[in-house]
Amino acid sequence: MTIALVLLIAVILTALVFEYINGFHDTANSIATVVATKVMTPTQAVLMAAFMNLIGALWGTAVAKTVASGLIDTGIAEVTSQVLICALLGGIIWNLITWWWGLPSSSSHALVGGLCGAAVGSVDTFSAIIWAQSADPWYTGKGVLWKVVVPMFTSPAAGFLLGLTIMGVLFFVISRMNMSTGFIGWISRPRWINAFFGKAQIASAATMGFAHGSNDAQKTMGIIALALVAAEGAGTLDNLPGWLSFLHIGGQEKELVIPAWIAFTCAIVMAAGTAAGGWRIIKTLGHKMVKLHPIHGFAAETASATMILTASSLGIPVSTTHNISAAIMGVGCSKRWNAIRWTVVERMLWAWVLTIPATGGIAYALVKLMHVLGWA
Repeated sequence: MTIALVLLIAVILTALVFEYINGFHDTANSIATVVATKVMTPTQAVLMAAFMNLIGALWGTAVAKTVASGLIDTGIAEVTSQVLICALLGGIIWNLITWWWGLPSSSSHALVGGLCGAAVGSVDTFSAIIWAQSADPWYTGKGVLWKVVVPMFTSPAAGFLLGLTIMGVLFFVISRMNMSTGFIGWISRPRWINAFFGKAQIASAATMGFAHGSNDAQKTMGIIALALVAAEGAGTLDNLPGWLSFLHIGGQEKELVIPAWIAFTCAIVMAAGTAAGGWRIIKTLGHKMVKLHPIHGFAAETASATMILTASSLGIPVSTTHNISAAIMGVGCSKRWNAIRWTVVERMLWAWVLTIPATGGIAYALVKLMHVLGWA
């Protein structure tokens, strides 16, 4: 087995470590509200999230294709195994730091930042990054601007507004029911509202878990596919032993195809990570930011899942963390502005802003360190 092949396998294993950490780091995205409102026990919620993450991760590969071929110009950047390992380590280090502090930062942006920082470090030029491409960027375009930077601001804003709107509609309907008499007025009592939305929130939390899997798991799929394409082009996969023949990723002349084994492996690893739980971040999202009831949890999860599934269908790697956090803020503001603990929000926003530059800087430094040590 050649050194190049060993490094390729190291990339795949490092990517799966990132996927596992992504699972427990972002578990809170889909279950924080359902745990906070006591609709489900933490164990029940984590197991449901793991299962729905698994199903969602197998649902399409549009986001994986964006990460594999829409962010880095492989004609300029040296996409070696060492560079990809540095990119993944940048994301892993940042995820562990923010997990330790209980900050719900974006694993998606951590990976994108690491990938961009490592690519720039490999050639010392920002032209290694595809900034923008195509006259129709929302559907077929590539580039960090349209696929990362713009959605980084628009998707949380939309999630906030959608959460606020859904809660407004629900409050309006309930207030009209309270004015009624007989059966309609009876079911609008708080006890029955909590009972109804307690059941509805199970469905919305499951949908949120599915949405998380459909977007986040695919990013690691894209990294593994990128590594295999680069290895194929470099001749690393020539004369593979039979037991490693599945690493071939041929037929990529027209459009990148994500092999089924990559999708299944990433899905299972993310589900395992999700099952491990991420209690520090669950506590921040579900308890520290705003006090939630089942109706609020339902509105926040519905708003966030809608935004994430829309982005996944367009191949946009959005942050599930940003979306659910913003939706919870919107729901909280529908109660009253000071219902939100803004000091907690401020800490979260700093983590959001710093994620891409921090992971990019870590990955860039690691690439330079490898060059100094002669490992790249």
